[in-house]
Amino acid sequence: MAFSLPLVPTERAAWLIAAFAPVALVVSAISPALWVIAPVAAVAMVALIVLDALMAGGVREWHVIVPPDTEVGQPTPLDVHARFTRRFVSKPEAALEFDPRLAPGGRANIRLLAEPDTGAHSGGFEAHPERRGTAPVTRAWLRWSGPLGLGARQTSRVLEETEVRIWPDLSPVRSKELQTFLRDAQTGLIARRIRGEGTQFESLTEYEPGMDRRRIDWKASARHVHLYARENESERNNQIVFAFDCGQAMCEPVDGLPRIDRAVTAALTCSYVALKSGDKVSLFGFAQRPQVMTPFVNDHKSFHRLQSAAAGLDYNAAEPNFTLALATLTSKLKRRSLIVLFSDFTDPTAAEMMIESIGRLTSKHLVLFVTIADKELESFIEDEPSDIAMLARSVTADTLLHQRQIVLQRLRRMGVDVIEAPYDQISYQLIDKYFLIKNSEAIG
Repeated sequence: MAFSLPLVPTERAAWLIAAFAPVALVVSAISPALWVIAPVAAVAMVALIVLDALMAGGVREWHVIVPPDTEVGQPTPLDVHARFTRRFVSKPEAALEFDPRLAPGGRANIRLLAEPDTGAHSGGFEAHPERRGTAPVTRAWLRWSGPLGLGARQTSRVLEETEVRIWPDLSPVRSKELQTFLRDAQTGLIARRIRGEGTQFESLTEYEPGMDRRRIDWKASARHVHLYARENESERNNQIVFAFDCGQAMCEPVDGLPRIDRAVTAALTCSYVALKSGDKVSLFGFAQRPQVMTPFVNDHKSFHRLQSAAAGLDYNAAEPNFTLALATLTSKLKRRSLIVLFSDFTDPTAAEMMIESIGRLTSKHLVLFVTIADKELESFIEDEPSDIAMLARSVTADTLLHQRQIVLQRLRRMGVDVIEAPYDQISYQLIDKYFLIKNSEAIG
């Protein structure tokens, strides 16, 4: 709904009034009899502002275009289009109010430019969402000036049911590199049987020199009085659980986005590859208590279910309860699975609870621990200290980084695979590790 069009002074008019005030004081001081000039001039200025605003004309129609969906971290255009009663208007501009998930501050100013072909005016603002969720665009303002630039007209509108759904970032899944990899990889775009590896029996073939002697089937060879070797099929029905720590440490930003969102992107990318490879995937999220546990998805056509579940992972400022979360996860898994745990830690005490819980998990399942490398700590260590404060910061960072490596080393000694890499490399390292584990038949 559009409101009435109030007349308002522009910034230029405010500066003129401010400049006129000392002049009026000087005139009044020099010649008190001329004091009447000041109010007359003020009335004339007000009349000029009103007249200029009336000459600006009205607006026929205007609307705000907001995309219904976007992805966290990706450019999201918010556009405003307006058509005025006069073809030439001065300095038309718009303002939008929206949820801070879309951009810091929750406001944007947009300058409208004329379209030579249609005579309309349009402009846009490119938002970069920093958090997942639903971000409503609540209100819009439109303002334009008269020919003198002294008076302006302004209208506003409440935007009902205008919102943007912010999904996890799937740009790595759509990338040409990943699609080319899937097309050329052993699994291919269409699932097929992979012979010569794995534990599932596929067929017998005549033994040839150069084959692994361990593949010889001695019973079949004795029956046929000829050497035969077993051909096995790679296991395709593995269960893979991507578990997300949604606690305080994972909500800290890395290059503008929370760690949890970086982890979700990597997990969904690897999930897509795993589904293409014939495995089953589930998502599990937790903080102080479990948040999300999806059923296993076994078809890449149902990948959208994983995306929707990942979008529901909430940000939590509390410390995670690893004991409750991983015990709950263990109780829900009926067979040996690969559990990919995305987490981070800031102090040895919190890490100790995590290590104990992961230790109980490794007795039944294969665990892969994934964490984002802390480049900020490394930069503090590399900076040359110029004063005592910087020296203390460097020493503290070195201590924290040393403690971090001790925790990761303890996990490795427990038999947990560990990936620690920058956020932009985690997806690819995770896919490589997944294929390495899958081909080694360590899950089943």
